[in-house]
Amino acid sequence: MAVPPIIGECLMWQGLILCAGLTLGGFTLAHLPGIRESGISPLVFSLLLGLVIGNLPVSRRLPQAGRGLQFATRWLLRGGIVLFGLSLTLQQILGLGPKVIMLDALVICTILTAGYWIGTRLLGLDRETALLTSAGSAICGAAAVLATETTIRSKPAATSMAVATVVLFGSLAMLVYPLLYPLTGMDEGLFGIYIGATVHEVAQVVAAGDAVGPQALANAVIVKLVRVMLLVPFLLVVGQWWLRHRQAEDDSEAGRSGLVIPWFAFGFLAMVIFNSVVVLPAALHQSLVMGGQIALAMAMAALGFETRLEKLKALGVRPMLLALILFLLLLIGGGWVTPWLMH
Repeated sequence: MAVPPIIGECLMWQGLILCAGLTLGGFTLAHLPGIRESGISPLVFSLLLGLVIGNLPVSRRLPQAGRGLQFATRWLLRGGIVLFGLSLTLQQILGLGPKVIMLDALVICTILTAGYWIGTRLLGLDRETALLTSAGSAICGAAAVLATETTIRSKPAATSMAVATVVLFGSLAMLVYPLLYPLTGMDEGLFGIYIGATVHEVAQVVAAGDAVGPQALANAVIVKLVRVMLLVPFLLVVGQWWLRHRQAEDDSEAGRSGLVIPWFAFGFLAMVIFNSVVVLPAALHQSLVMGGQIALAMAMAALGFETRLEKLKALGVRPMLLALILFLLLLIGGGWVTPWLMH
């Protein structure tokens, strides 16, 4: 029986209010003294709060929240990724020259290919978990996991596990890279390029680069933003590749359209171009960027709420093992290829 529109809207708002409450809690935790300095994103705390609340017995009394949760994981997620484009400009990307684009493309292709093959062939992971974990390590952490999730429509448990690996090993990178700097023989600027090309999250790149020095920080952020920019071609390719695999496994998909276009990726690119040619008032620009962060955090809260711990437990330690392997590939392989390619 169809739900009357007015009741459907009430059910929608109940789920969105739940996501908003979890997001507020996530931002509050992220800005507490002692935690703020860690560089851990509010998105992560929103996911964790959603995961905790969603697995409490009280969550079973909230079946009516499903519509709002679905809206958050679909439309707020895409809108947040589009607004994320306002954090980038083409001028920043072109500033360090074509070698940086080559370096980032090489890192992304290597980590994605190695991660998917190791995850599915050697560790026996399902394709969704292997792809999401590899995307988070290769491109831009949780944002890449979420963007890939909305392209392939994966299970919430796989998404939550992939985000967890990004948090763990990205946080480890913030500690390891500054300690590694004196041992590498790289100058500060080159080490910043190495950080930007191999550390997971933007916030983690900022923390690691700032610990090394101002030149390292400047280069690290620009190189990292180039990696973020390469999210767009990745999503275009992975959408078509994922559909072909589904069609090969399920004959019922064969008659459907063979074109999957993640339109939000073009919105993201449009925002980058817009931000490159139009100077918005600082307050408006900051508000739009914050609005995108809030939308992404609400999507994370919804994903966490819909993730059941027994499903995470079923995935076992293998996603973490895959993320560890990819972390070591980034740390060691990136430390070798960055000086080789940039000189």
